[in-house]
Amino acid sequence: MDNITALGGEVYEIDTRMAGYSGITAGYLILGDRPCLVETGTSTSAPIVRDALTSLGVGPADLATVVVTHIHLDHAGGVGDIARFYPEAEIVVHEKGARHLADPSRLMSSARMVWGDKLDTLFGELSPTESSRIRALGDTGTIDLGNGRTLSSHYSPGHAKHHVGLIDSGTGDLYVGDAAGVYLPQTGDLRPATPPPDFDLQTALGSIALFESLAPQRLLFSHYGPVGNVAETLERSAEELRVWVDLTRRAHSEGMDLDHAVAMVRERTRERYAALKDDDGTAEQFELLSGAPSNVAGILHWLNRVQP
Repeated sequence: MDNITALGGEVYEIDTRMAGYSGITAGYLILGDRPCLVETGTSTSAPIVRDALTSLGVGPADLATVVVTHIHLDHAGGVGDIARFYPEAEIVVHEKGARHLADPSRLMSSARMVWGDKLDTLFGELSPTESSRIRALGDTGTIDLGNGRTLSSHYSPGHAKHHVGLIDSGTGDLYVGDAAGVYLPQTGDLRPATPPPDFDLQTALGSIALFESLAPQRLLFSHYGPVGNVAETLERSAEELRVWVDLTRRAHSEGMDLDHAVAMVRERTRERYAALKDDDGTAEQFELLSGAPSNVAGILHWLNRVQP
């Protein structure tokens, strides 16, 4: 299948084809003794992910674990569907997200407020998962991949209060979710993801420092793909956060409303990203994943809390 890439170490990247786009959201299958899916993608992506798993030899009774870095719909919107397709799989999530997978009604209504009519085409509907199948993680936790190999979970809020990073003892791969930002392999661009309501600068920088301390061999971005240059990339993640926060803070101190703040930050950061100079849809992809309105709104929300 053309949406599967072997990454070595029995790890396979699956393009979940979010909203029909390629290269936007990745799920990862760790095959091994106890197959584990990291990130499900959206609900509308679930059949695509199932087909990919089938082609890799993982049948309905074979998947041992599904783990999500956090419960935003581009990462976990397919959990209910995937749980139904794979009735033996345990669903693993941070304890602050567990109840929303069991009862998604609040999560879906707040997502509908943000996305409106776009919700159905972009994400679809997160179906509930039986709470008996959900394992809620604390600040750390371990997922058994079989044969002594583990996936260790590390609480990494800042992007979202229910976010974890996951490190594979077999490969040294660190699944960063959105805590290190959004990476575009076509251009090498990296941009922060700072949506409301949970963004907090010190917490976000703390999560990046935690990732550095885990000394991973490789970063696996949910958006999008593997990056081998670990130290430089995490350093850049922190720098990007500071740039966006400094600019938004300036807009905030000048009393700008959201629209004017977004326009100013967009203008002042444009030169940082090759994607925005392309006219091949790459810029549209970037805006969908790490849109200036969402990023600036998240930073303003935080600023209003810490320096009203």
